[in-house]
Amino acid sequence: MDTKVVQAGLNELLDTLKDGQKGYAEALTDVEDADLKQIFKKYAAQRSEYLTELQDEMHKLNLHPNQESESSITGTIHRAFINLKGLVTSKDRHSILAECERGEDYAKGAYEKARKIEGLPGNLSALIAKQAAGIKQGHDEIRDLRDASK
Repeated sequence: MDTKVVQAGLNELLDTLKDGQKGYAEALTDVEDADLKQIFKKYAAQRSEYLTELQDEMHKLNLHPNQESESSITGTIHRAFINLKGLVTSKDRHSILAECERGEDYAKGAYEKARKIEGLPGNLSALIAKQAAGIKQGHDEIRDLRDASK
């Protein structure tokens, strides 16, 4: 296992999870629909749980999670776009869900990239696979809600 490569790849995944958690927490303020508030709350909590799981596993392997990064530049842009969408479209359900799905696409891609990191220990690989399945399920739920809101 190339420790620096694994650590860098996992820290990217941590940043993506932080972005998702913050994005969903902020999206809560952009929606008035009770069902969306519950869904966004659920996915903000999921990302927080995934962060903790991944950081714990990294600590066990002495892979020092990056504690300094609050989120990525892409995530900051993503959250700003959700806020802008909310203002411009008068909190339009379809637009907010479309932007959330775009964030989910980004998260799915980050997990696909993380799964390709060479030399991942089996327990870390299994954790990433489990979390990737949860991310995909979230993506699909958001996509279905977006499609139903047309």
